[in-house]
This record gives sequence, C-alpha cells and structure tokens, in this order.
Amino acid sequence: MDECIHRCCPCLVTLWNRIRGEKPHDGPGSHRDSGGSDTSAPRVIPTPDKTTQRSSRDTSSEAIYVAMWPFEARSEDEMSFDKGDLFDVLSRNGDWWKARRIDKNGRVLGTGIVPSNYLERAETEPNFCGHLMSSENQSGAFLIRQSDRESVGYVLSVRSDTRVKHFKVIKDNSNQFHIEPSTHFPTLIDLVEHYKNYNLTNAGLLGKPCKRPKPTEMDLKEWELPKSEFTLEEELGSGYFSDVYKGRWKSHISVAIKIIKNSELNHQEFIREVEILKRLRHRHLISLFAVCTESPPYYIVTELMEKGSLLEFLRGPEGQHQDTVTLVDMGAQVADGMSYLEENNCIHRDLAARNVLVGEGHICKVADFGLGRLIKEPFYVSEEKKIPYKWTAPEAISHGKFSSKSDVWSFGVLLYEIITCGGNPYPALSIQEVFEEVSRGYRMPRPSKCPEFLYKIMMDCWNAEPASRPTFRSIKQSLDNSITCYEWDDKMN
Repeated sequence: MDECIHRCCPCLVTLWNRIRGEKPHDGPGSHRDSGGSDTSAPRVIPTPDKTTQRSSRDTSSEAIYVAMWPFEARSEDEMSFDKGDLFDVLSRNGDWWKARRIDKNGRVLGTGIVPSNYLERAETEPNFCGHLMSSENQSGAFLIRQSDRESVGYVLSVRSDTRVKHFKVIKDNSNQFHIEPSTHFPTLIDLVEHYKNYNLTNAGLLGKPCKRPKPTEMDLKEWELPKSEFTLEEELGSGYFSDVYKGRWKSHISVAIKIIKNSELNHQEFIREVEILKRLRHRHLISLFAVCTESPPYYIVTELMEKGSLLEFLRGPEGQHQDTVTLVDMGAQVADGMSYLEENNCIHRDLAARNVLVGEGHICKVADFGLGRLIKEPFYVSEEKKIPYKWTAPEAISHGKFSSKSDVWSFGVLLYEIITCGGNPYPALSIQEVFEEVSRGYRMPRPSKCPEFLYKIMMDCWNAEPASRPTFRSIKQSLDNSITCYEWDDKMN
C-alpha cells in the first residue's frame, strides 16, 4: 500500500502518515516527492522565536508554506526567493500575499509580497493542485479539493475529454468517506485507489493526479521598456481605442501588445495610472508586464491568453459545446476579478465579454481595466455614438456617473452574453432604442437555456437604483453556491 501511495498519490503521503500515526521526518536531509519533483523542504513546522511572534493579523491559517519554484522580484515591495524557501503568511490579497521568509528554526530572513501560486503548504493537505483542463492533463485526471462551502466538505473533480465532472465526497458520522452510498472508505487515499480500479459512475476510471504547471512570468527588472525589445506579430483585434497584437519580448517570450491610438495622452497622467495598475494583482485580472512610452503610440504589454476574448471563445466551436456549469463558472471567475477591483476602488467602465480574455483550461481574466477613464471617456464625451449603450448603466449614460455599481449593471449584460454563448444583448432593439426602453423599465427576458438562479442575479444587477444592486463579492458567492448546489446531480447538462 505504501508503495502505491508514493507512486500514484504523492501529495497524500503526509495524510497517510498521520492516519498511521507516523511522525513526519524533519531535518536538513528531509524532502518531499511531489509528482517527481524534489522540493527539498523540511516537514517540521518551525516555531518563531520570541522576537518574531505574530502580531495582529489574519490568523485563519497558521500553516507554513514552501516555494515550489524560484521567483525574482520586479519591484521594491516584492520579495525574491528560491525553490524550497519557507514562508509564514501575514496577509492575503488576491493572488499576492504578504509573507515572511523564515528558516527552519523560525528566524525571519525577510518580509515582502510573494505570488501565492508559487507556494504550497509545507505539510500537504489532501488536495491535488492544478487545473484539470490544461493541456498537461489527460482524460481521467483528477483532483480532490476542499469545497468553499463548509457543509459540503471535499469534492472530487474528474476530467473527461470535453468537461470536468464533480462529485461530492461525503464523510459520515463514523468518519468514513463515500461518493456512492454502497461503498465506504476509511481514508481519501483508499477512495482514490478504489476508483483507479473500478469505474466511477459517469466518469470511468481515475487516471493521474492533476498536474500543476509552473506559472509563467516575464523576468523583467523594469516596467518601462523600449519598443525595440518587442516584435509585433499577428493582429489579434482592432478597436476604436487600440489595436492588439500577438508579439514577442526579446524574440522568445510571447506577449500581447496593445497599441493605444490616442496620441494626445498626457504622459505623466498615463504613467500615474500605470503605477496604480502595477499594484493590482489577481488570478482573474490580466497581468501587466510593461509599458513603452518613449514616443506615441504608447504600448501596453500584458500576458498572452491563448484562446482570445471571451466573446470570440463563446461564439466559436469550443464555446458552443460548453455545459451550463462551465459557463456559470466562467462568470464566477469574472466576478472574482471584479470583486478585487471593487475592493481596490478601481472602476472598469467597459465590462463586456469582448474585454475578458480566456486562457488554457478555460481560465478567464478581466482586461482593459484601470485606463478606461483616461483612454475612453474623452471619446465617449465627444462622440456619443461610441458609447457602448447596451452594456452601460443608465446613470452612466445620462449623467456620466461611473462606479462599481455601474460595472455591476454591465456584468449582468455579460452574464447574458455568456449564457447565450455570445448572443447580442437586446437583439430586438437598436442602439438608440436601448437607453430609452431601459429607462422606461424594460429588461431583457430570460434566455431559453438560462437557469432561474442566474436570471435572478442578472435582474438584481439591472436594478434601476445603483445602491440596490449587489456587490461583486456577493455575486461571486451566489454563483459559487449555485454551482455547488447544481453540479452534483448533473442538472446543468
């Protein structure tokens, strides 16, 4: 059994040792095998000395984390580290955490901001990390995760050829685990081993644990770079405000390059806005890599998302074959990114499927945030026909009152785009008619394949009173809870 665990489920070895009562090894010679990669991290949780006791902070998790890969800081507030370094997390803000780098005795070696997706708990929980729909995972790949809902417990997610299926793992009063009522197991490891040999209903045999790919980062020391370091390749899109190209940095790193068409931008104001964007880091926001402002037109360089805009994805062959659970999850990802912007008092001003990008594994990231006021609003004021009426809240059109609540209105329209696989909002109305009809109280009817709970969220977003619209945080929670409630019994197919 030990050999099978080490071979097939290396990230559950610690849990198995606890069950058997074995003490974890410590000391400098200890290391953990995680899918064949030696992290060389001590298992013992260090105790901080008296001079480094925790101050007032979020104490919801006292775990020690270990670096899975090295990271090079790009700004003063970030902290560089090597593979195997240990961390005590002080606070969490999206995908970037404030942490103390410590040695095995708890002595503090440094403090700074670190990317959370480079870290893993020093004592691994029963959780296979990664994203099942990435190209590194095949049919049968699986992960076990702790559900966001306390009443659910663990969830087993299994990849098929075209989708991911989710199964609630129930823990009964005798501490036995089961998915199907007829078969119970003393541990999660035993459950996994069973379904590697016997078919799980509607999912077949479990294959390999989900692989966790290393995050991609541009190794940049400066944010402002010369245009000569970038090569433009194919055009990805063209709009009224900018053109977007696939490009390369120093001929080998793929990036997206947005070329701003407005040649009259105030340089100092543009740089101030970029300074704000540099501090906005979240797993569902496009990462800003660099800017080129030595001469017009300005370049904004970001990470490249392989599948293009959400609108293109939804209207393409792959988008047309997504089930409702996947579509709602994509909406929840957007709400997660917008919740972070909301908390940081950043207004998007142009939230729509065309401004959300899709990457490997159906990861969605909000783009075009932060610079809307500087780049787009002058055109909205001078050329009324350029206002995206179908996505814009009535108070923003009539009085120019943009806020997080006007973004919420736009999000309701984005949900319509998602659930209709790229449908055009207000299909029976012209652009001129939309504002007039919406002001009179008209709202789009529920699309044919739209679940009731999703349409209710859309209608809440379209409340005529901005103050009565939900926050993005509550929208994210509602979408997550709805997915959890519906995905078990396959109602969403």
